Amino acid sequence: MNTIKYKVVLLAILIGFSTFSMAKSAKTLDHDANMAINKFIDETKGGDAFLVNAKAFLVFPDIKEGGFFIGGKYAEGVLRKKRETLGYYEIVSASVGFQMGVQEYSMIIAFTTDAALERFLMDEDEWETDVDGKITIAEWNSKEELDDVEFKGSMVAFVFDSKGIMGSYTMEGTKFKKINPN
Repeated sequence: MNTIKYKVVLLAILIGFSTFSMAKSAKTLDHDANMAINKFIDETKGGDAFLVNAKAFLVFPDIKEGGFFIGGKYAEGVLRKKRETLGYYEIVSASVGFQMGVQEYSMIIAFTTDAALERFLMDEDEWETDVDGKITIAEWNSKEELDDVEFKGSMVAFVFDSKGIMGSYTMEGTKFKKINPN
């Protein structure tokens, strides 16, 4: 019985997140991605060169996340190679555990190897991080240039422009899915 209650609450949270961001046009997604990339480049020394050297990168300009024991996050974004759009994706995540809060942030996931990009593109419909690969969250100091930092991992995520607060100790699954905006 409790499992059913949790599933209903989780479904309500995910529907809530998806209604905030769903139905963006390709033009809007590209514009929002450009704004997020510009902000990343302005705030990060060597950010532009890092993105140019990446095999490709996913830009999620507006991830919304929240939870109270059960949580989730949702966003729509753009896959880019250099400055060319390769496709549009959504990120959906569900989590269970000790968590509370709401936050909004931008994220860029850079594919640093051809193999990582190929794994991501291999399944056109869906890709799950807990099954198919691990993403390393970038740690660097704002005074360092990204060229001087060695990131271990074939996928590196940069989280920036964060608003809100979220504390958590959870088990989480994240799924990326290709979408076709109007």
